[in-house]
Amino acid sequence: MTGATHADDDRPGPGRRTAPAGLAGLLTGLRTRWTRRHGHAPPRDDTGAAGTGTGAGTGGTAPAPDMLWRMRTTVRDAPGSLAALCAALAGREVDILSLQAHPLAVGTVDEFLLRAPAALAAPEITDAVSSAGGADTWIERADAHDLVDAPTRILGLATRTALDAAELPLALRQLLGRCTIRSLPARPVSGVPGAVEAPAEGVLEDTVMRLRAPEGGVITVERPYLPFTPTEFARARALVELDSRLGMRIPRGQDVLTLPEGHDITVSRAGTDDLAAAREMHERCSTGTLSRRYHGPVGDADRYLNHLLSPRFGRTLAARTASGRIVGLGHLLWDGDETEIALLVEDEWQRRGIGGELLERLVAMAVEADCASVYAVTQASNTGMVAAMRGLGLPLDYQIEEGTLVITARLDAVPAAVRAERFGRYVLRD
Repeated sequence: MTGATHADDDRPGPGRRTAPAGLAGLLTGLRTRWTRRHGHAPPRDDTGAAGTGTGAGTGGTAPAPDMLWRMRTTVRDAPGSLAALCAALAGREVDILSLQAHPLAVGTVDEFLLRAPAALAAPEITDAVSSAGGADTWIERADAHDLVDAPTRILGLATRTALDAAELPLALRQLLGRCTIRSLPARPVSGVPGAVEAPAEGVLEDTVMRLRAPEGGVITVERPYLPFTPTEFARARALVELDSRLGMRIPRGQDVLTLPEGHDITVSRAGTDDLAAAREMHERCSTGTLSRRYHGPVGDADRYLNHLLSPRFGRTLAARTASGRIVGLGHLLWDGDETEIALLVEDEWQRRGIGGELLERLVAMAVEADCASVYAVTQASNTGMVAAMRGLGLPLDYQIEEGTLVITARLDAVPAAVRAERFGRYVLRD
């Protein structure tokens, strides 16, 4: 998932520039420059992808389309420095679509959205920037999502967060780009350590930020390849503050399914308000069913529920009977930069298609969240879970570790249009 940083100075370009005079004159003197003390630029061959297209050739070959790039660089604090950088880019026929400013105490880091000829590789762009005085340059491929102006994008993330508490980690990831986000509860649960409390104002340490989670505990965000700026830190804090003020909230969309034998089952989101009903389902499940789900002492199963049902750590779906009794739970869990899927269906209701229906909707939510893959941890003997994963019709990877089977469904191996058509009908709407 690609997430652009956002700023207050985004200007759409009118088209490819061949001379920088107009832009350079406008930008010169707008901001001070910052000489960063870090050397976090990625290796030259680690930029996501280099432009591989070629220009117009003989025989009627059409020119390759232009490439979009996101670039961040530091320009020395001197008049004309930014103008020299613009001139160097224009000399390579690189169009500046937007410029974003990240002010610091001693200057500013500038981030660009660029459109460049397909034949121009990333190292050629960074070489041009370096020759013009840019330092600590970082570049990666951008996509159409980055063309949305910063205020619109931030408002969209705020709206998603306001509608669903489970959106906060995803919104942070889209706000900050490729990063790892972990939520730790204030109190430890089985298999999950407790958090070291963060101050109310949060902590920014170069490539790591720690924010106080709305319900207690800590949200840790790591981006080793690029330091966070104070501007990004302030935006992340504002998003978490919005989430905290709104409190717990879960969309109430639902589906009603009719099972082959005629029973109606309702599938909807679940949260901590459903803790008592989920514990009652545990009591009705056999030891074998709980063991296959939790991979540990069955007596600890109830201790996981408060964590699993919290929208701060993912999304939960519940399958309910007409009387409201929960007979199945499905979890989509944010695991750092990965996404886990887990299912539990009460013994009496197994082999009726409930697990498959829950799984389809969990994957639909993962597709909607733009996750690259989802994985399930189970036992090789759990034929029901294996069959349900195979029923997704997605490329699967299998790995066995000490008797535990990990099945990974690769969503990014399927074209976006195919994913949308395959799983779009399973997204729950209010």
